[in-house]
Amino acid sequence: MIGTALTSKATKVLFCGAGELGREVVIAMQRLGIETIAVDRYPNAPGMQVAHRGHVINMLDGAELRRVIELEKPDFIVPEVEAIATDTLVELEKEGYTVIPNAGAARLTMNREGIRRLAAEKLGLPTSPYRFADNYDEYRKAIDEIGIPCVVKPIMSSSGHGQSTVKKADDIDEAWKVSQEGGRAGAGRVIVEGFVDFDYEITQLTIRTRNSGTIFLEPIGHHQVNGDYQESWQPQAMSLEALYEARHIAGDITAALGGYGIFGVEIFIKGDKAIFSEVSPRPHDTGMVTMISQNLSEFDLHARAVLGLPIPKVEFYGPAASKAIVVDGNSNAVSFGIENALVEAGTDIRIFGKGELKGHRRLGVCLARGKDVEEALAKVMRMREKVEVEL
Repeated sequence: MIGTALTSKATKVLFCGAGELGREVVIAMQRLGIETIAVDRYPNAPGMQVAHRGHVINMLDGAELRRVIELEKPDFIVPEVEAIATDTLVELEKEGYTVIPNAGAARLTMNREGIRRLAAEKLGLPTSPYRFADNYDEYRKAIDEIGIPCVVKPIMSSSGHGQSTVKKADDIDEAWKVSQEGGRAGAGRVIVEGFVDFDYEITQLTIRTRNSGTIFLEPIGHHQVNGDYQESWQPQAMSLEALYEARHIAGDITAALGGYGIFGVEIFIKGDKAIFSEVSPRPHDTGMVTMISQNLSEFDLHARAVLGLPIPKVEFYGPAASKAIVVDGNSNAVSFGIENALVEAGTDIRIFGKGELKGHRRLGVCLARGKDVEEALAKVMRMREKVEVEL
């Protein structure tokens, strides 16, 4: 039974993180009658604009996080970003709170070291070679052992923040600087990964449910620049062998993490071989394409899985694509002209409502369907050219 929002019987979901992905899950939850509370580190985050209420705190501060959760007493706690005091979530779960998918999974996946060691060392999944480093000297040693080219990432970051590729020796110092400035928890530990020779990378969205087992959506291909997604498309063309291996990896890693909800499993594909990259226990940015490609978006599916509702069938409408609206500049009042971007049939757009732009930020996404992936991608590229942004 779902209690009506804002009554004494309300079913309450508290979101730790209220960006554009959290916003869509808030909307999906509200359609089902859920009372929603959005928590983030800055005011008027996208999810706060549509939630019943919000709180602004430093979510890495365990005492602050506990204070808000004990104040709200939610039925479900849904982490939507990496930078959370996950040890506090573990404590709260032991005290009876429900964390999605569970506190252990949240702690493991919010930290690249935990999830990489689980995948490679416990489950034996194929991964790129890797080393961890806490300081510059260890970082240089790690690069010597892994070799160039390699990828450097903070162990806690999202949307490519702090990530860069070392292609030559001259890139080493700059990559270290970027990693120390871009991590969600500030400067500190990094992972140095060997560069994987792959044909393409996919996101295998995987839903763990109480009633419908594990569901795999159509594979999503994507183009990234320094770890930040630019375009995604669905379905990614791939061999049946590669798809089987990818889903085997996704099934193994999500089963090991446990709990219920959607997981974005990133996998490198080389021929018929699949290599594990990362996993997020929540909707994935490349999965925004599902807002136009199927009857239930990744956000709707996450809401259903969290609440224990059935998912009898996901209807895939056909080839689709998304294009991030990434803007550079500085403004606290951005305006958009979107009329010309919506003239073609089979198109849609989302503007996230981020009130402040400092440097480089994703502010929206263009969506389109086509007779094939190529046509859908061509549509979203044209759409992006027609979106006017005024700073």
